[in-house]
Amino acid sequence: MNPKATARPTHARNWVIVFAVSLAVISYIDRVSLSHAKRYIQPALNLSDKQMGWIFGSFALAYALFEIPGGWMGDWLGPRRVLLRIVLWWSTFTALLGWMWSFPSFCVCQFLFGAGEAGGFPNIAKAFSVWLPHRERVRAQGIVWTFARWGGAFTAPLVIFTLKHVTWHWAFVLFAIPGFVWAFFFFRWFRDNPHDHPSVNQAELALLGDAPKSATGHGDVPWGKLIRSRSVVLLWVQYFCLSFPWYFYITWLPTYLEKFRKLTPGQVAVYGIVPLFCGGLGSLLSGTLALRIAKWAGSVRMGRRLMACGGFLGASILMVISINLADPRWAMAAMGMASFCNDLVMPPAWGSCMDVGGKYAGTVSGSMNMMGNLAGFCAPVLGGFMLPNWNMLLYTMAGVY
Repeated sequence: MNPKATARPTHARNWVIVFAVSLAVISYIDRVSLSHAKRYIQPALNLSDKQMGWIFGSFALAYALFEIPGGWMGDWLGPRRVLLRIVLWWSTFTALLGWMWSFPSFCVCQFLFGAGEAGGFPNIAKAFSVWLPHRERVRAQGIVWTFARWGGAFTAPLVIFTLKHVTWHWAFVLFAIPGFVWAFFFFRWFRDNPHDHPSVNQAELALLGDAPKSATGHGDVPWGKLIRSRSVVLLWVQYFCLSFPWYFYITWLPTYLEKFRKLTPGQVAVYGIVPLFCGGLGSLLSGTLALRIAKWAGSVRMGRRLMACGGFLGASILMVISINLADPRWAMAAMGMASFCNDLVMPPAWGSCMDVGGKYAGTVSGSMNMMGNLAGFCAPVLGGFMLPNWNMLLYTMAGVY
């Protein structure tokens, strides 16, 4: 009897979500760790705030520039080989960060780190568009972004714990190891097409419908059609405005808490968890309620519009409230809720990329994430020039929302 002919569907597609979640956590730990190790690195190398802004921005600039090529490669070659290359590359440069010796060397390493990590989330979107039925995709994106944010949130205590036992040089080597382990197991298990996986039976393939047809071999992207698409252009603008304020949380937030709010390193580690943790809750709620909101609003399109507009408005108001609260506990609570509203927009945005992109989901996702990371380049660099005027920086973020 053919095991694929059994009536009960297998659940191999859930392992795709598990791999995506673990990848998201590792990627955020690696990219956020520098902002928390900064207090050790900056005095050791005599780096100014402006120089640190350029170092932070170098990662985002490269990430932005290589997002479309990374997503396109996933559409053409399939996410299995592309994600293997991405994770091995970024893990290598995570380890090398600990051995940089100057401002130029840090900029170069961060740039190459960003170039390597680019395309990771678009290839997750590509894998989801092939491995998941339509109704499960936004929920899966919500789960992924929840754990991505939480990975970044708990990086602060992880960095502090690690630096109690090793120098910052070796800390980055330790942070790189999980990526190599992930790459080994992912490459062994994953297949670009569910039809090729021995753990998928016919009943599960029936649940996927036509999704596996968009697996690989789509390098002929209709660029002109994408650029002329109002939906795609508005996704770009939305994601730029979403990412510009959010990058504050993974770059300048520890410095803000230490220098402006006058918190101790231990307090910084605790308070710094709040925005990313709350953002994860926003992603989880958004992904979970997406179908219900669409049904209530009368269409998927209107549901996503309401979620996006409500998220941006709430984030802007709460950011302004945070600026004007003297007590750091209440200020960080308001900033955490601003991040919560920020991330209400995330799962619908990535779900839209999968719906609009179809078999070009990797490329469309990459183009959207490119715009987000161009904002990620602008925001920390601009912050370096604005400091020490923290209120000006935070009001700028609220204005972008």
